[in-house]
Amino acid sequence: MTGKPTVEERLTALEIDVARLKQLLPASRPTWFEQVSGSFKNEPAFEEVVNYGRAIRQADGSDVQSRP
Repeated sequence: MTGKPTVEERLTALEIDVARLKQLLPASRPTWFEQVSGSFKNEPAFEEVVNYGRAIRQADGSDVQSRP
């Protein structure tokens, strides 16, 4: 019988495809966050932007947790 595949068959096929795709990716590939994390360390301009953002949030009352 060559009918429509069952949900279980479709899920199995998807799991096989995902496993194959994972094998194509490097195991130690950094996430986007890991790639940019720390890239603005000791950058005065970035600290200035953070301070401006904080001031704006405090002015409009949306800064629920102000960081030191």
